[in-house]
Amino acid sequence: MNRSARVALSALSLAGAVALLAAMPYVVGVDWEQIFRELGELDVGWLVGLTALWLAGLWAYTYVLTASLPGLTHPHAFMLNAVGSAVSNLLPFGGAVGVAVTFAMARGWGHRNAAIAVSTLVTGVWNVLSRLLLPAVGIIALLVAGEVPDRRTAVMALLAAAALLGIVGLLALALRSEKAAHAVDRGVRRVALRLPRRPRALLLRADGVLLDVRGKTIGVLRTGWRGLTAGMVAYLLLQAVLLHACLVAVGADVELAEVVAVFAINRMLTTAVVTPSGAGISETGTAALLVHFGVPAGQAAAATILYSFYTYAVEIPAGGVGWIGWTLRRRRHASSGRPRCLLVKK
Repeated sequence: MNRSARVALSALSLAGAVALLAAMPYVVGVDWEQIFRELGELDVGWLVGLTALWLAGLWAYTYVLTASLPGLTHPHAFMLNAVGSAVSNLLPFGGAVGVAVTFAMARGWGHRNAAIAVSTLVTGVWNVLSRLLLPAVGIIALLVAGEVPDRRTAVMALLAAAALLGIVGLLALALRSEKAAHAVDRGVRRVALRLPRRPRALLLRADGVLLDVRGKTIGVLRTGWRGLTAGMVAYLLLQAVLLHACLVAVGADVELAEVVAVFAINRMLTTAVVTPSGAGISETGTAALLVHFGVPAGQAAAATILYSFYTYAVEIPAGGVGWIGWTLRRRRHASSGRPRCLLVKK
């Protein structure tokens, strides 16, 4: 795809996100005037508390990055996360651009290409595992909240949750044990050979990928898996707490299980690639689900917009500030003739 096509696609995607966000209140039965009225009642204390939760979540994620890239400091990890999130929030399929930005920034701090590549791979694996876990958690939360309409649907939902948890368990075991990785690889091949041509070809292309990923990441995983896991769990937990706080701030009364279900679905919808970070799609789905759980439409839409501000909108200027700061510091080092790799032990 040439540059003009990418620019046009990005503009179209952003326009779609703006249109979906603008239409979201009307989908759930309110208007923007009512949303602004709800948000206008927030006092400064709530805004300070929500901002603190948002910053705490971003700081928690630095433990994921520092565990995956030895020598990376937490302030640098915070900057990497902010800039990468800003890119993803602005561009459709922004992951590739985010990786390029990560490489540029990390190299500027003296990290080697091989270590950065492994870090990118490891954090990608942990994000995939969390995205597999979230649907299972959401399903279980719906079952606990009694939102599944009948027994048969409940059984199917429970089986789906068990399957997702089983997949996560197998992948985790395969990353830990070479023997398990070979077994999973053989199992995938056996399943693939029994499928129709297209899905069979897709699975066979993945033959050996798990072993390859394990081989490239085993060194980091042996020493960093605790930090990776703790950081990811803390990050997701703080994001869920932030959602609950946004709901409480606008006066919405929602059961804990319902909050967990809404959070899981919101995070899944952010992976929609039609718009950057699923913008517009995740907000509409989140507000609609809150209304389904009995939250008044005005409060549901206001809480959703407030949560989206902290998890989407504000990350763009924050990432811009991080990128400007990194660029200025790099120029100062270049003009002074000082090496840029003193921050990392060789």
